[in-house]
Amino acid sequence: MSVAFQQTIFIIDGDAAANDALARNLEAHEFIVHTATTAEECLAMVRTQRADLIILGVDLPDMDGRDTCRLLRKRGLLTPILIVSDQGSDADTILGLDSGGNDYIVKPVRFPSLLARVRAHLRTSEASSNAVIRIGLCEFQPADRIIVSYDRESIQLTEKETQVLRYLFRARGRPVTKQELLVEVWGYSSKVNSHTVETHVYRLRQKIERLSQAGCVLRTEEKGYSLSSAVPSRQEAPQIAAE
Repeated sequence: MSVAFQQTIFIIDGDAAANDALARNLEAHEFIVHTATTAEECLAMVRTQRADLIILGVDLPDMDGRDTCRLLRKRGLLTPILIVSDQGSDADTILGLDSGGNDYIVKPVRFPSLLARVRAHLRTSEASSNAVIRIGLCEFQPADRIIVSYDRESIQLTEKETQVLRYLFRARGRPVTKQELLVEVWGYSSKVNSHTVETHVYRLRQKIERLSQAGCVLRTEEKGYSLSSAVPSRQEAPQIAAE
């Protein structure tokens, strides 16, 4: 049976009550939602958690949301960012998009319209499954089947190792069982067994550990395998491909 992945959305806006209301609406549509009211909280969340999409308000108490967006892009974040503001002039829209936003939405926002935009951007992002992905301090390049470390050391992956790593990344730290990998990566066959999974994961872990500055760990847990990553707060992530 295929496992449905819940997609994660960050809401960053200075209005905590509005954040909570929007979060409840999105959660009703099966999204996982995390909220914050400051740029500082946003930057901390991005360092330690993965989002599939970010809704970013312009009016933050500690930094303009557009400057926050610009900083996120500078640090290599490729996640779709929807900028929300009560300023709707052409100049404001241009500033928002030029800061790195994928979309610019003017308040007041009707939820059905926002939901449609969220889903559209998530579809586009999902279609770019071969885009460069940041895991810890590494660039994972599925199309080329390589991992590049912070100091630009690279490791070549096999096709199955690439598929396993991408699946573990999408699981967002959730332990993935051997059976699940058999179904999702190998399509399950009587010729494939759990030993095959163990061998591929072992080799993939060895390759990751050979990188001197990986910033990610492939763990074996009681319930399966998980991928964890964290970028140190004073260590900027590598500059990776532009949107």
